[in-house]
Amino acid sequence: MPGITIEEILSEKEAGLDLELLSGEGGLRRQVRVPRIQKPGLALAGYVENLHADRLQVLGSTELTYLAQLPAEKVEQNLRKLFAVEICGFIITKGQQVPELLVKLAEERRIPLLRTHHQSSTFISLVTNFLEERLLPSTTIHGVLVDVLGVGVLLLGKSGIGKSECALDLVLRGHRLVADDVVKVRKKLPAVLFGEGMDLLHYHMEIRGLGIINIKHLFGVAAIRERKKIDLALELVAWEDGRAYDRLGLEEETHSILDIEIPLLKIPVRPGRNITSIVEVAARNQLLKEMGYNSAVEFQDRLEKRMAEVAWQHAHRIIGDDLE
Repeated sequence: MPGITIEEILSEKEAGLDLELLSGEGGLRRQVRVPRIQKPGLALAGYVENLHADRLQVLGSTELTYLAQLPAEKVEQNLRKLFAVEICGFIITKGQQVPELLVKLAEERRIPLLRTHHQSSTFISLVTNFLEERLLPSTTIHGVLVDVLGVGVLLLGKSGIGKSECALDLVLRGHRLVADDVVKVRKKLPAVLFGEGMDLLHYHMEIRGLGIINIKHLFGVAAIRERKKIDLALELVAWEDGRAYDRLGLEEETHSILDIEIPLLKIPVRPGRNITSIVEVAARNQLLKEMGYNSAVEFQDRLEKRMAEVAWQHAHRIIGDDLE
């Protein structure tokens, strides 16, 4: 099961969690593996049997007020029982003052204790959305992901087939690069795939004979995207003489990533074929299909209708007016 460390959560800026570390720095490598959080109200009263150690524990004003009303001996007894469980981390909400014993035990047990200025309900919503996205299944794929006319096109194929060169030509035509060489794919419920570049490779592209280039610096921020939904996979394959290729577009294939099927087209590559134009047209055609229009199916229907009309006319000439 995928996990995320408390250190990664603490360093997250875009989600607006606004976290600061109060104690327990030695436990920042602890991992959260469940997007749901828990409010350990009963645990503060000494009942820890249903405490989930792999969930973030949120302490709001209700929990801290309850602790403040308990005798000092009872507070220490209950907190030590709570910290005996290997909790992944505690979050104090509303920027509240934290009891010294809580800070001390967090440091002793190496359990991160963090604080946010958000109210409990707001923070729970923010952190749940963040964790749901980060803890979904992910994988990496050798390929290139580009945004072509709003369609996320994943270019696949053997090394050296020309994926990066095709992507560079698409950028020159005004389209946007998401990731080159290695695409990190995340699954988002219910059945959507998002692709993004690896941190080290962001905005960079390898062109044989030219080397590593930075698309963002060369063409500006309008030429790149952080991430994109994957709508279509195009596999570039070497042209083989004598092999039959789909010429009508009626053979619909799919490519499976994280148990999600996406449409797949196999594009044969040989000198003289403008692969970039084919990719652009494939993206436009995918947009039409998503709107319910399929050119190949429409052509087949028209062809069958015309064949039926010709057959009827031919039979009418032979049999005459008696044909029903």
